[in-house]
Amino acid sequence: MTLPRFYPIFDDVSWLQRMLPLGVRLVQLRLKDRPAPDLRDQIARARDLCRDYGATLVVNDHWRLAIDLGCDWLHLGQEDLDGADLGAIRRAGLRLGISTHDDAELARALALSPDYVALGPIYPTILKRMNWHRQGVEKLTTWKSRIGDTPLVAIGGMRVDRAPGAFAAGADVVSAVTDITLNADPEARVRAWLEVTG
Repeated sequence: MTLPRFYPIFDDVSWLQRMLPLGVRLVQLRLKDRPAPDLRDQIARARDLCRDYGATLVVNDHWRLAIDLGCDWLHLGQEDLDGADLGAIRRAGLRLGISTHDDAELARALALSPDYVALGPIYPTILKRMNWHRQGVEKLTTWKSRIGDTPLVAIGGMRVDRAPGAFAAGADVVSAVTDITLNADPEARVRAWLEVTG
Protein backbone atom coordinates (compact mmCIF):
# COMPACT_ATOMS: atom_id res chain seq x y z
CA MET A 1 0.00 0.00 0.00
CA THR A 2 1.34 3.41 -0.96
CA LEU A 3 0.27 6.51 0.93
CA PRO A 4 0.92 10.12 -0.08
CA ARG A 5 4.18 11.26 1.50
CA PHE A 6 2.73 14.44 3.04
CA TYR A 7 0.26 14.06 5.92
CA PRO A 8 -0.93 17.26 7.59
CA ILE A 9 -3.06 17.14 10.73
CA PHE A 10 -5.73 19.78 11.36
CA ASP A 11 -8.09 20.55 14.23
CA ASP A 12 -11.00 21.93 12.22
CA VAL A 13 -12.67 21.15 8.92
CA SER A 14 -12.10 24.75 7.82
CA TRP A 15 -8.42 23.85 7.34
CA LEU A 16 -9.40 21.11 4.91
CA GLN A 17 -11.49 23.61 2.95
CA ARG A 18 -8.36 25.71 2.55
CA MET A 19 -5.76 23.01 1.92
CA LEU A 20 -7.41 20.28 -0.13
CA PRO A 21 -7.68 22.55 -3.20
CA LEU A 22 -3.88 22.97 -3.07
CA GLY A 23 -3.31 19.26 -3.64
CA VAL A 24 -3.25 17.69 -0.16
CA ARG A 25 -4.23 14.04 -0.63
CA LEU A 26 -3.85 12.61 2.90
CA VAL A 27 -5.12 14.49 5.93
CA GLN A 28 -6.00 13.80 9.55
CA LEU A 29 -8.84 15.52 11.38
CA ARG A 30 -7.89 15.65 15.06
CA LEU A 31 -10.82 17.01 17.06
CA LYS A 32 -10.50 17.43 20.81
CA ASP A 33 -12.95 18.74 23.40
CA ARG A 34 -15.87 19.28 21.04
CA PRO A 35 -19.57 18.67 21.77
CA ALA A 36 -20.99 15.56 20.13
CA PRO A 37 -23.08 17.34 17.45
CA ASP A 38 -20.06 19.38 16.40
CA LEU A 39 -17.90 16.26 16.17
CA ARG A 40 -20.41 14.55 13.92
CA ASP A 41 -20.81 17.62 11.71
CA GLN A 42 -17.05 18.19 11.38
CA ILE A 43 -16.28 14.57 10.50
CA ALA A 44 -19.15 14.31 8.01
CA ARG A 45 -18.10 17.53 6.27
CA ALA A 46 -14.45 16.42 6.20
CA ARG A 47 -15.48 13.04 4.75
CA ASP A 48 -17.43 14.72 1.97
CA LEU A 49 -14.69 17.25 1.21
CA CYS A 50 -12.06 14.53 0.98
CA ARG A 51 -14.23 12.48 -1.35
CA ASP A 52 -14.80 15.52 -3.54
CA TYR A 53 -11.04 16.14 -3.81
CA GLY A 54 -9.95 12.51 -4.07
CA ALA A 55 -8.15 12.74 -0.74
CA THR A 56 -7.87 10.25 2.12
CA LEU A 57 -9.37 11.35 5.43
CA VAL A 58 -8.02 9.88 8.66
CA VAL A 59 -10.24 10.40 11.70
CA ASN A 60 -8.33 10.72 14.96
CA ASP A 61 -9.73 8.83 17.96
CA HIS A 62 -13.48 9.00 17.27
CA TRP A 63 -13.90 5.43 16.07
CA ARG A 64 -17.63 5.16 16.68
CA LEU A 65 -18.32 8.22 14.53
CA ALA A 66 -15.85 7.03 11.89
CA ILE A 67 -17.80 3.78 11.62
CA ASP A 68 -21.20 5.47 11.77
CA LEU A 69 -20.31 8.02 9.10
CA GLY A 70 -18.74 5.52 6.72
CA CYS A 71 -15.19 6.85 6.91
CA ASP A 72 -12.25 4.85 5.56
CA TRP A 73 -9.38 5.50 7.98
CA LEU A 74 -8.86 5.86 11.71
CA HIS A 75 -5.86 6.89 13.81
CA LEU A 76 -5.53 5.73 17.40
CA GLY A 77 -3.00 6.70 20.02
CA GLN A 78 -1.94 4.17 22.62
CA GLU A 79 -4.45 5.50 25.16
CA ASP A 80 -7.20 5.45 22.54
CA LEU A 81 -6.51 1.77 21.89
CA ASP A 82 -7.51 0.94 25.45
CA GLY A 83 -11.13 1.91 24.92
CA ALA A 84 -11.58 1.07 21.25
CA ASP A 85 -13.52 -1.92 19.94
CA LEU A 86 -10.92 -3.15 17.47
CA GLY A 87 -13.18 -5.93 16.25
CA ALA A 88 -15.89 -3.44 15.34
CA ILE A 89 -13.33 -1.18 13.68
CA ARG A 90 -12.02 -4.00 11.49
CA ARG A 91 -15.50 -5.35 10.70
CA ALA A 92 -16.41 -1.87 9.46
CA GLY A 93 -13.47 -2.04 7.05
CA LEU A 94 -11.63 0.89 8.58
CA ARG A 95 -7.92 1.09 7.94
CA LEU A 96 -5.96 1.81 11.08
CA GLY A 97 -2.92 3.92 11.90
CA ILE A 98 -1.36 3.69 15.37
CA SER A 99 0.97 6.01 17.30
CA THR A 100 4.11 4.52 18.83
CA HIS A 101 6.91 5.88 21.00
CA ASP A 102 8.79 2.92 22.45
CA ASP A 103 9.44 -0.78 21.91
CA ALA A 104 6.47 -1.98 23.94
CA GLU A 105 4.08 0.28 22.04
CA LEU A 106 5.50 -0.84 18.71
CA ALA A 107 5.03 -4.49 19.68
CA ARG A 108 1.45 -3.75 20.70
CA ALA A 109 0.78 -1.92 17.45
CA LEU A 110 2.28 -4.61 15.24
CA ALA A 111 0.17 -7.27 16.95
CA LEU A 112 -2.85 -5.40 15.56
CA SER A 113 -1.61 -5.46 11.94
CA PRO A 114 -1.90 -1.68 11.46
CA ASP A 115 -2.09 -0.02 8.07
CA TYR A 116 0.58 2.46 9.17
CA VAL A 117 2.74 3.05 12.22
CA ALA A 118 3.54 6.57 13.41
CA LEU A 119 6.70 7.35 15.39
CA GLY A 120 7.20 10.57 17.29
CA PRO A 121 8.09 13.07 18.34
CA ILE A 122 11.04 12.98 15.96
CA TYR A 123 11.93 16.51 17.08
CA PRO A 124 10.70 18.47 20.10
CA THR A 125 7.09 19.52 19.61
CA ILE A 126 4.96 22.27 21.08
CA LEU A 127 1.68 20.63 20.06
CA LYS A 128 1.09 18.80 23.34
CA ARG A 129 2.86 17.74 26.50
CA MET A 130 4.41 14.34 26.00
CA ASN A 131 6.21 11.82 28.17
CA TRP A 132 8.67 11.27 25.34
CA HIS A 133 11.45 13.59 24.35
CA ARG A 134 13.01 13.86 20.92
CA GLN A 135 13.15 10.42 19.28
CA GLY A 136 15.55 11.51 16.54
CA VAL A 137 15.63 10.51 12.90
CA GLU A 138 17.91 7.57 13.74
CA LYS A 139 15.00 5.80 15.43
CA LEU A 140 13.08 5.96 12.15
CA THR A 141 15.70 3.63 10.67
CA THR A 142 15.25 1.17 13.54
CA TRP A 143 11.46 1.30 13.34
CA LYS A 144 11.46 0.80 9.56
CA SER A 145 13.66 -2.29 9.90
CA ARG A 146 11.10 -3.72 12.32
CA ILE A 147 7.89 -2.92 10.47
CA GLY A 148 8.97 -3.84 6.95
CA ASP A 149 6.42 -2.94 4.29
CA THR A 150 4.03 -1.23 6.72
CA PRO A 151 4.15 2.52 6.03
CA LEU A 152 6.08 4.52 8.64
CA VAL A 153 4.92 8.04 9.50
CA ALA A 154 7.34 10.53 11.07
CA ILE A 155 5.62 13.07 13.32
CA GLY A 156 6.60 15.68 15.87
CA GLY A 157 8.45 18.91 15.21
CA MET A 158 8.55 18.21 11.49
CA ARG A 159 9.29 21.09 9.14
CA VAL A 160 9.83 21.34 5.41
CA ASP A 161 13.61 21.45 5.82
CA ARG A 162 13.57 18.37 8.07
CA ALA A 163 11.50 16.21 5.71
CA PRO A 164 14.37 14.99 3.49
CA GLY A 165 16.27 13.71 6.51
CA ALA A 166 13.23 11.84 7.77
CA PHE A 167 12.72 10.19 4.39
CA ALA A 168 16.40 9.29 4.14
CA ALA A 169 16.18 7.66 7.58
CA GLY A 170 13.30 5.41 6.58
CA ALA A 171 10.05 7.35 6.90
CA ASP A 172 7.52 6.75 4.14
CA VAL A 173 5.29 9.65 5.16
CA VAL A 174 5.96 12.88 7.04
CA SER A 175 3.25 14.51 9.15
CA ALA A 176 3.10 18.17 10.10
CA VAL A 177 0.88 20.25 12.33
CA THR A 178 2.17 23.51 13.77
CA ASP A 179 4.67 24.05 10.94
CA ILE A 180 1.54 24.79 8.90
CA THR A 181 -1.04 26.06 11.35
CA LEU A 182 1.28 28.56 13.08
CA ASN A 183 2.86 29.74 9.85
CA ALA A 184 2.19 33.31 8.73
CA ASP A 185 1.19 31.95 5.32
CA PRO A 186 -0.18 28.42 5.77
CA GLU A 187 -1.07 28.00 2.11
CA ALA A 188 2.47 28.86 1.01
CA ARG A 189 3.80 26.43 3.60
CA VAL A 190 1.60 23.61 2.32
CA ARG A 191 2.78 24.32 -1.24
CA ALA A 192 6.36 24.04 0.00
CA TRP A 193 5.51 20.74 1.69
CA LEU A 194 3.91 19.39 -1.48
CA GLU A 195 7.00 20.37 -3.43
CA VAL A 196 9.45 18.66 -1.07
CA THR A 197 7.32 15.50 -0.78
CA GLY A 198 6.08 15.32 -4.37
